[in-house]
Amino acid sequence: MTTQDEAPEAQADEHADLWLAPGELASWLSVVRLMTRLPWAIDAQLQRDADLSMVEYMALAMLSEAPEWTLRMSVLAENTSTSLSRLSHMVKRLESRGYVRREPDPADGRFTNAILLPAGMSKLESAAPAHVAYVRHLVVDNLSGERLRRLGQDAERILQRIDSPAR
Repeated sequence: MTTQDEAPEAQADEHADLWLAPGELASWLSVVRLMTRLPWAIDAQLQRDADLSMVEYMALAMLSEAPEWTLRMSVLAENTSTSLSRLSHMVKRLESRGYVRREPDPADGRFTNAILLPAGMSKLESAAPAHVAYVRHLVVDNLSGERLRRLGQDAERILQRIDSPAR
């Protein structure tokens, strides 16, 4: 607890951890702008070139990498950082376009699987070249191999902190 008799320097030191230093603030604001603008830019490219949202593209891509092109909806929601409710609405839209289907998990009927259909794989394959070129243009070609590797490691370190149970 501070008193009015304490020197201003002591009061400033006590509250220093409440604020970011100028360099920290500048870096943090750059990260915030990146987190906001990069998904928007990628989503806009996918909408324009493939009539897919970024999360729809991610879901199709994750299903294409899964055994038998199948994942439980709960796993797909987690992997796309989407709520199960939001994912369910999105998968319903993808179903109506003939890209995926849902069915009960044969191993445990309490779960629902999302299954990539051939039309969904074709859609993903047609969307991928322009999407990959754009990701290369925005991110990959903008960094040296070492900086890109370090960015990926730093992102993973932050994600582990976010996902740790001791929040």
